[in-house]
Amino acid sequence: MKKLTPSMLVVIAASAATSAALAQDVAAGKTSFNKCLACHAIGDGAKNKVGPQLNGLDGRKSGTAPDYSYSDANKNSGITWNEAQFKEYIKDPRAKIPGTKMIFPGIKNENEANDLWAFLAQYDKDGKTK
Repeated sequence: MKKLTPSMLVVIAASAATSAALAQDVAAGKTSFNKCLACHAIGDGAKNKVGPQLNGLDGRKSGTAPDYSYSDANKNSGITWNEAQFKEYIKDPRAKIPGTKMIFPGIKNENEANDLWAFLAQYDKDGKTK
């Protein structure tokens, strides 16, 4: 049993460190989301603005947020949003989906894109945090 104790301590410490890092990422992502607030909403009660609300983005097909008028480019992109798709998109939206209505210069910094995804991905389709 004593042989398991050091291993268990390593697992517990690693889990705690991962949780702390994730919390920092989400907090930084929330700050980064301020760049998106003019056009997008997220969370409880989020409504479409100039851009669609972003609740439940992880796993959602592009062009399918209820009651939002998407460009044909978004509706026909074939994208199902996940971390990799989002990070590629947010670098340069018009390069990823030519013809999109989204006018945004992009987020080129990989750490910022990671943090932003951590923030967005925590919300389910009802705007509740997972």
